[in-house]
Amino acid sequence: MFTGIVQTIGTVIGVDVFDSGDRRLSIDIRGIAARALEIGASLCVSGACLTIVESTKGVVAMDVSARTLADTVLGAWTVGQRVNLEPALAAGDALGGHFVMGHVDGAAEVLQAREDGRSVELVLSAPGELRSFIAPKGSVALDGVSLTVNDVSNDSFSVNLVPHTLRETTLSDCRAGSRLNLEIDIIARYVARLKATS
Repeated sequence: MFTGIVQTIGTVIGVDVFDSGDRRLSIDIRGIAARALEIGASLCVSGACLTIVESTKGVVAMDVSARTLADTVLGAWTVGQRVNLEPALAAGDALGGHFVMGHVDGAAEVLQAREDGRSVELVLSAPGELRSFIAPKGSVALDGVSLTVNDVSNDSFSVNLVPHTLRETTLSDCRAGSRLNLEIDIIARYVARLKATS
């Protein structure tokens, strides 16, 4: 489990493609605590929870299934891609942000990125089946970053990126047409499930 508070930005330095359609990503993750680099550890990589299968001197390798590639934006990544990184929560860690599972629900597309004072407002579209889970003042994770929803319309929602978020995450790279991993709030997901089965 994660919080959506990015610890550092990493860089994809290798993409190996297997006959099965799976891929292995090699990522430079300098800046992550040593305990998070162990083989078998979970790492939130731009919103997707991945398992470390190799670890050597600040570089880790993680396998990505064809299903994950289809359900996320990871399939578009190439060498040089910047990624947000957050290690899994450990006992005693601060619980900033909100509960993020690293289970991407779909892709959100940036419709507009516009200056709003010192911040940048992103207006995004979400897959139709996810829109009802996004509420004003609720939480979403975009590329692994915990954000508060500003406004919601029938076909879009907006968030603000404050200067710290722009400086410390890859969301400063967003432009119209950018696609981001979207995870809806887990509480909204379970409330909807309970209503559907009651």
